Amino acid sequence: MMAGKLTAQGAGILLVTANVGSLFEDPENLQKTWLREFCQTVQAHRPHFVAVHCQEVGGKNYEASMAHVDSFVKELLSSDAMKDFSRARVYLDKNYKSQEQFTENESSAFKVSEFRQKPRSMKALGCCYFLHESLKNIQQFDFKAKKFKKVVGKEVCSDALNSTAMLEKEKFPQDYFPECKWSRKGFIRTRWALGDCAFDLVNIHLFHDASNLVAWEKSPSVYSGTRQKALGFVLDRITDQRFERLPYFVFGDFNFRLDSKQVIESLCSTATMQTVRAADTNEVDKLIFRESDNDRKVVLQLEKKLFNYINQDVFRENNGTLLLEFDKELAVFKDRLHELDISFPPSYPYSEDSSQGKQYMNTRCPAWCDRILMSASAKDLLIKPENEEKSIMYDNIGPNVCMGDHKPVYLYFRLSTGAGKPNANKHKCCVVQ
Repeated sequence: MMAGKLTAQGAGILLVTANVGSLFEDPENLQKTWLREFCQTVQAHRPHFVAVHCQEVGGKNYEASMAHVDSFVKELLSSDAMKDFSRARVYLDKNYKSQEQFTENESSAFKVSEFRQKPRSMKALGCCYFLHESLKNIQQFDFKAKKFKKVVGKEVCSDALNSTAMLEKEKFPQDYFPECKWSRKGFIRTRWALGDCAFDLVNIHLFHDASNLVAWEKSPSVYSGTRQKALGFVLDRITDQRFERLPYFVFGDFNFRLDSKQVIESLCSTATMQTVRAADTNEVDKLIFRESDNDRKVVLQLEKKLFNYINQDVFRENNGTLLLEFDKELAVFKDRLHELDISFPPSYPYSEDSSQGKQYMNTRCPAWCDRILMSASAKDLLIKPENEEKSIMYDNIGPNVCMGDHKPVYLYFRLSTGAGKPNANKHKCCVVQ
């Protein structure tokens, strides 16, 4: 693959976020499809620098899936689409035996009776970076030495990431969420300099909605508040005084959800609600929304892990963007985080049936969980040359095929000349041969 022709605006950058947990449940079918679609995206845009942030590497049973993880990385590194990327850095958490050292673990527990349970599963973050052979003068930051170092060759680091100086890996403090003690998710940050254009790339995976019924109770939901707190923690951490403050891109599975109460009230505006309680505990077990007439047809059935709506087309028509009015979690950070306009359907939860590329599972209300966000200074790095179509693309990967329960989301752009460091306007942003 030849790199895209260099314009005066600089190097082509491809950022991808992908929750890949499903790939390790059905590696024979899903991994091949995923890799094919990813490689087609690389070949279509011909970037010089590719960053892939993965969540849930290894799936639900990480230890059993390690061979599949190794195979996935090997296939990625050796694929035809990546053969001209002469340098690579891959960072994977393989230390699944240590709860304290693992990047993520998660519990669906929110009830007091469940707090003492062990984590449901261990889920790792993975970061993959590829540098095209034509890209010169690129360096990666050493967080211990506090200086940039030249990137040479290909390296896969999968053990003891905490001792790796080339990234910053951090979890939320153990007492940060005392009501949910097993949710010790965190983030991984790397820092890059292409010539005098420097920026941070942050991989993140925030908390999910454990129960549709709890999410429905109030607006905004309790889960939304927890994600807000966690994201604020990460932003404060990556902009503190320990290191020079640089433009940053934060991309991962934010688990942002539509405002459940408001979207359900909108979807079921002409329906009546029936509450079904559990016989033993008298707790709400399910909600059934029926049309007032039309033979009392069921419009929506809502349970802890069931969101069965009568017409999935509403999430696909016009790419579901009419529902973006209910996508509100990012609004709290409007002064700190920016996003390009969304023009693709909700990225989760898609069917994991390899023959159902566009079908959503009836487990959660579809939402734009997977996002690529950036600081205001990072947004300034994106330049759109005149008369050049599709010079900036924010879209999903594999829209018509099964990519697992999440569709990967990507951002392609060219770096603006003279952006990044304060003195960057004195030099070209990068050099491509």
